[in-house]
Amino acid sequence: MEAELGFFLLILVAVASTCATLLHWVCFTLRKKGVLPHQTATSHIISLASLVCLALLIVCFIQDNFALEYVVTHSNSQLPIAFKIAAAWGGHQGSMLFWVVTLSLWASFIAIKSPVCTQYTGDCLGIMNLLIAIFAWFTLTTSNPFEYAQTLALEGRDLNPMLQDIGLIIHPPLLYLGYVGYAAILAFALAALLAKRPINEWYGVARSAAFFAWGTLTIGILIGSWWAYNELGWGGWWFWDPVENASLLPWLMGTALLHSGVLSKRNKGAIWSTYALAFATFSLSILGTFVVRSGVLTSVHAFAVDPTKGVVLLAVLSILVIVTFGVLIMRGLHIPRFTLDSLISRAYMVYIAIGLLVVCMAIVFLGTFYPMLYQLLGLGNISVGAPYFKSLVFPLTLLALTFLAFMPVLKWTKGASPHAVKTIGFVGIHVIAVSAIFVFATKELHITTLITLVLATWVVVSHVLLLFCAENKSKLMPMFLAHVGFALGASGAVFNSDYSYEYNLRVEPGSSYQKAGITVDYHGIEWLVGPNYTAEQGSVDLYLESGKALNFQPEKRHYPVRVMNMTEPAIRSLWHGDYYITLGDKLDNSAYAIKVQYRAGIWWIWFGGALIVISALGSMMNLRGKGNEIEKYA
Repeated sequence: MEAELGFFLLILVAVASTCATLLHWVCFTLRKKGVLPHQTATSHIISLASLVCLALLIVCFIQDNFALEYVVTHSNSQLPIAFKIAAAWGGHQGSMLFWVVTLSLWASFIAIKSPVCTQYTGDCLGIMNLLIAIFAWFTLTTSNPFEYAQTLALEGRDLNPMLQDIGLIIHPPLLYLGYVGYAAILAFALAALLAKRPINEWYGVARSAAFFAWGTLTIGILIGSWWAYNELGWGGWWFWDPVENASLLPWLMGTALLHSGVLSKRNKGAIWSTYALAFATFSLSILGTFVVRSGVLTSVHAFAVDPTKGVVLLAVLSILVIVTFGVLIMRGLHIPRFTLDSLISRAYMVYIAIGLLVVCMAIVFLGTFYPMLYQLLGLGNISVGAPYFKSLVFPLTLLALTFLAFMPVLKWTKGASPHAVKTIGFVGIHVIAVSAIFVFATKELHITTLITLVLATWVVVSHVLLLFCAENKSKLMPMFLAHVGFALGASGAVFNSDYSYEYNLRVEPGSSYQKAGITVDYHGIEWLVGPNYTAEQGSVDLYLESGKALNFQPEKRHYPVRVMNMTEPAIRSLWHGDYYITLGDKLDNSAYAIKVQYRAGIWWIWFGGALIVISALGSMMNLRGKGNEIEKYA
């Protein structure tokens, strides 16, 4: 019953959004003005129907409804209930439904934010309903989560053990809220261009949505990185994997969009780049979500497995890019031209920041998709790994830190502040002091870490001074947190790259080993039985040079239904880094292989990311209560 009702509601969403789209754009063509009476009500009905549809799919998982193919392939009666709920969006079909749900919620957001019946609001909802219709029909025809299994199954094949983590509960919903949030921003931008005379002040309406989408995408990526670090046993936080890069691309463009929005508020000519970045960000969001899910990104053979999904998704992406940028070019004469008073100004620094983010996106895009295209054209196989990304992204990071360091001493339009020399001198003293402490405290000096630390310290101290001298500290706080968070995160990343180490040991019960100044005592193995797995749990003590003792209990789990083995690393955190032990294969009756890792500066990365997320929340708080700006576009 739940499956049939869910399927009916999915059809209702597809049909209702299609009818709403056709009715609006027919009226748009006939030059009928204002929001059609049904539009806001229809948006809320579609949102409610899609939410209930997702809830019914979750009920099917909780009830172990193995009549559904999607439940059979992603669940099991022994699976903990929290993972049964998360499994609803843990596979391709469920993630497509979640995308439709999130799109409909963002459409409701537009309807709620703009109770006044304006042509602009109607066009925004018309664009959102078109997107909902496209992806609802795509889900129905190619990725239906309510499809019945071909054969009756008494038990499910279980959820992939790699996904059985709290990260699955939190990470995908936040990521999708961020991805799909840029659909609302695209709707705001495209509707502004389609107006009789382009509404170049549209970003004032979209700012809260832009910060919310960017903030949720940021925390989604951060939790995904933390998930991989804690779950997979590799010890790394970022591997430049294509799936990771696919989420990084819209984040880079979303960050550039925020900076362009700040610039366009003071210089209306910058709205050109804001339009372009709004369109590019959502296009990359589609690329990041759907091309990965369809299998096109990870393997060109995914086309052979199910060519319909890949072709349809690429067609949707291509049409979106052609239409949005085509409209931008055609309406370009009505958009003000950008002017710059001086190269020595804060406005120019912001423009440089946008350029650096775009260049960084292009580097990641090329390194991620060129190997796929190369193989698709039958030219062979090539591999683009971490050295490519690190060697190109690292100089851009140093440039970004350099511009951030000097930004506080510049005026917005032209020239430096009256106290620039004193500020630079004050900051320089602190930079020299921190650098000297680092040089004398570290045993092995890496020049890359030293340069990054110098620039990051300059950014932090100069921004602290800027905040201290500001009259309106609450308004400046989000920028302060974001820039300081970036500086700390960049320092942690470079520190992690330069000072981390690892080694492998063959251990037996009661044995002791010394390496890299650390003593490792191995005590043996205990057997554990979990809800849907069995595990071998090791007991290891680490004694640091300082005499501090750390106990570790790494696990090696076996999931009988999936017939898969998973490692569960044991991690102990200190302020300067993590000690990280992974239990490897059994070598003989009593001996095991273990990997001991030290991950330097990892908590600087997490803390820097947390500050960036808080900055997004602060920006939304500053925007709260500023009134309904859509009313101006009646």
